[in-house]
Amino acid sequence: MPDVAPDTSGEPGAADPSRPVTIYDVAAAAGVAPSTVSRTFSRPGRVGAGTAERVRRVAGALGYRAVPQSRPEPSAQTSIIAVLVSDVTNPFYNEIISGAEAAATDANYTTVVANTRESADVERRALERVLPLVDGVLLTTTVMSDSTIRVIARQRPLVVMNRAVSDLPSIVTDNPFGMRRAVEHLAELGHHTITYVAGPEPSWTDGVRWRSLREAAKELQLQTRRIGPFRPNVAGGADAAEDVHHQRTTAVITYNDRMAIGLIRELTGLGARIPDDVSVIGFDNIFPAELVTPPLTTVAAPLHVMGTAGVRRLLAILHGAQPRTGEPTVLPTRLVVRGSTAVRGSHPHLS
Repeated sequence: MPDVAPDTSGEPGAADPSRPVTIYDVAAAAGVAPSTVSRTFSRPGRVGAGTAERVRRVAGALGYRAVPQSRPEPSAQTSIIAVLVSDVTNPFYNEIISGAEAAATDANYTTVVANTRESADVERRALERVLPLVDGVLLTTTVMSDSTIRVIARQRPLVVMNRAVSDLPSIVTDNPFGMRRAVEHLAELGHHTITYVAGPEPSWTDGVRWRSLREAAKELQLQTRRIGPFRPNVAGGADAAEDVHHQRTTAVITYNDRMAIGLIRELTGLGARIPDDVSVIGFDNIFPAELVTPPLTTVAAPLHVMGTAGVRRLLAILHGAQPRTGEPTVLPTRLVVRGSTAVRGSHPHLS
């Protein structure tokens, strides 16, 4: 598939040359799929004349031209695997990367890690750069559309993690079970209403966790409310604290542990006592969960195992195995109870 490089001829409408336009930019402007743009330049006979003309016209209007890129042939192995993570500062990815590297090293492969900063655009650009250099790709948490992921999968074998894509090999954790255990735990402690502090709106995992919370709460005759979306980090959790404090919420489940840590810190600053006034549960069981005061109750996922399983699945495909599609591989979760949850308080303002 060709890259799209800037035309520096100075024609009116040319884009900023410091930001090279990709086939995704051309596709969006032309109203076609990225794969159609690719075929227009690499295999024009497979695109209708009218569509091909529109794509070329849009590319020209943007001030760009297609430049074929030199890349290894599919049979030329590099023994390198790309691991894309959405936030390299997030401890959630430490164990995943560690597991992936261990499995790759055992098979005499090397991993390269790309940080996509929670951005679909950054993720696409990173993939365009690394695809010519690697044998396969692990998308650990992607915000790209399913159609875009499928375009990439036609260029290099890939495994999707923390998200289910029906016709691609996918690995997820058992979010429904983990959320149900969290809800049951809060119900056993006497909480009647649970507030969910939501993460990024495009997140597949966020949607699954919210739906699972509502289903479990309905079965247990509990009330739920959702606030957000918030950034999936400590600052995002802190941003949610004012709402939680104002609503006199007694039980909170956050999208992830980092948000829970930020929420606990900010609520404490507002005068709330954790867990006497507010019980808090996070997700992922990252290592700082044990360091916050009080230690965080959380739904644990086998992150190291996930990284190992992702690489092994990818290597099997690279060595000729047929990709297993359909239902994703589901890894188990468990509730780790620590000090951030307790019996619902009997204070008058919380009744």
